[in-house]
Amino acid sequence: MNISGILVQVRPEYIDQVINAIKESDYSDYHMHDESGKIVVTIEGEDVSEEIAKLNLLQKIPHVISADMMYAYSENELDKERAKLEQGGKIPEWLNDPDAKPEDIKYNGDLRGKKF
Repeated sequence: MNISGILVQVRPEYIDQVINAIKESDYSDYHMHDESGKIVVTIEGEDVSEEIAKLNLLQKIPHVISADMMYAYSENELDKERAKLEQGGKIPEWLNDPDAKPEDIKYNGDLRGKKF
């Protein structure tokens, strides 16, 4: 599960209208606001894609000037990425050698798409 803090910015005269829309939504949780038009909201999702979809919905609420992710916590994604690394193959021994010297590393160009 992922959770992200979102800062929503609106003009002060639309604060109540936007807060009501946020409270009525099933994709975000209202927490607080100030009189200048800043509203603090959180969203949750199974992954980043779901969170981005919910952020896009916030941005489409009438009178929202901006809705930006200020904080993100990803509970399971780090474990998934570690598992991918572990399944990806053996790490060359020299990468774990504490005596390896950076000047001995040979760079052979772009490594994207190369198999080791």
